[in-house]
Amino acid sequence: MAILDTFALHGIIKKESIPELSRRMKDGVSLNEVLEGAGVTKEDILRGRGFYYNLPTRDLKGKGVPFEILKHIPEDSASYYHFAPLAVVDSVLEIGITDPENIEARDALQFIATKLGMPFKIFLISQDDFQSILGSYRGLTGEVTKALSELEVDIKDVDKEALTKEGGEKEEGKKKEEGKKKEVRIIEDAPVAKIAAVILRYATEGGASDVHIEHTGENVRVRFRVDGELFTSLVLPADVHSSVVARIKILASLKLDEKRKPQDGRFSARIDGRKIDFRVSTFPAYYGEKVVMRILDTQKGVKKLDEIGFRAEDLAVVRTALARPYGIVLVTGPTGSGKSTTLYSMINELDKETMNIVSLEDPVEYNIKGISQSQVRPEIGYTFANGLRTTLRQDPDIIMVGEIRDAETAQLAIQAALTGHLVFSTLHTNTAIGAIPRLVEMGIDPYLIAPTLVLSLAQRLVKKICPDAEKEVPNEGAINVMISKQFEDLPQEFKKKLNLTRPLHEATATVECSSGTRGRIPVFEVFSVDKETERIILTEPTEVKLWDMARKKGMLSMKEDAILKSMDKVVPFQEMNTL
Repeated sequence: MAILDTFALHGIIKKESIPELSRRMKDGVSLNEVLEGAGVTKEDILRGRGFYYNLPTRDLKGKGVPFEILKHIPEDSASYYHFAPLAVVDSVLEIGITDPENIEARDALQFIATKLGMPFKIFLISQDDFQSILGSYRGLTGEVTKALSELEVDIKDVDKEALTKEGGEKEEGKKKEEGKKKEVRIIEDAPVAKIAAVILRYATEGGASDVHIEHTGENVRVRFRVDGELFTSLVLPADVHSSVVARIKILASLKLDEKRKPQDGRFSARIDGRKIDFRVSTFPAYYGEKVVMRILDTQKGVKKLDEIGFRAEDLAVVRTALARPYGIVLVTGPTGSGKSTTLYSMINELDKETMNIVSLEDPVEYNIKGISQSQVRPEIGYTFANGLRTTLRQDPDIIMVGEIRDAETAQLAIQAALTGHLVFSTLHTNTAIGAIPRLVEMGIDPYLIAPTLVLSLAQRLVKKICPDAEKEVPNEGAINVMISKQFEDLPQEFKKKLNLTRPLHEATATVECSSGTRGRIPVFEVFSVDKETERIILTEPTEVKLWDMARKKGMLSMKEDAILKSMDKVVPFQEMNTL
């Protein structure tokens, strides 16, 4: 059966139009051009070709393919044979192909799949989608390669030792001075600036939270942290390491000649019309300085408190604490656990019209209307402690302190709470209850903690299941034993409410979500302080005693929160092993 007959059979074209369309094709016009001229949509053309070749079709709608999928097939192979990876579903590599009649492409695909040790499934895709995938290949790497070719001549002219040497050893002679002058010119040259700009732009567009630039000895590895995991996005020649690092140092106003000790700085850039802040940290490593940049989108909207991920019971406890006229609310957890985001959501919930809300931050991550936000600058003596003293003279009702880092700041925050202010801050502890022993270690007397601490909240970020990507995991066998053991000390009245017999869920790859997960969501511990808690704080403020008391009242750990979120199809059950 001719291909046009297949189109007619499935109602895509009218049978009587076949002779005219066939005539045009004999004149050298392609099938797609003939059909588009007859008013057939691109979607229907793809569907008809799928019927003819007896192949499933895949319409990407112009979207690209994630990096972690593209790495299965080299760009040169994809470009030459006109096939490309689309996704990995159930350990099967899904391949998009534009010409099913290309036997050479089929053979090459078989060879690649054997080398990968992975079976494959072929889908028919349009030429437009194939070009879009090639664009995904060429995005970051292509732009940087072009900039490197522009830079290559200059690099050859620079003394290699001057570019790559990271030690503090002194060099002598005319050659050294000439090399230094040349290096400075290269650092400020357009190609180097472009390389740095392209890296930052793609990191921001790709939703990365951090960028790592490090010399491995053989080359320079650029890694993006996306959804909590690092992956290599770019590999640069070793010769450009010093130039790229120096360019970032210039942006962050760091000392170029200081390579023996760590430095911290920050800068802002406008990317796609949005102001993005970058926190820069340099670290002297064996082969040269490593640079890590934290990406902060200052124009991101602040989530509502009920959109963050609290269970209904925990949300009620948090809102009760927010309604208190004075006291301290602490959010604890390691760096990068989303503490600031939670604080912002809490602050955004408060009445900003009738209350004076002042914040001290390092840096200001989100702009909130109605709040006086100030960025501390330790380098000029404007610390959290000094800022807090000044803030108390600004007639505040509510104060947000970005982080309690030392005993002085902790003491001032306690005094502010005692004098009728509601204080919000973060603290680096592993658990919500651990905040109390930590404050005691800082030199805060228990008799001051007991009447001021209102709420302590701990959190971590875990992966989130994509919509329609969940797979049920029966709550039986070893899993059921693990859950029973985890909740065994929780009073029965709370166990009944939780319904712990429900199945859990894991993430599976889908067409729209190649890994089955996208983004992250916090899991929480919520520890509320009442009269009984105050009594324990005053007598024996240990984590064991405080946990026993809180457990009797139904408090859950972060691991248990993750288990419940897995039952609710939000978090893969494997994530509980990370807590």
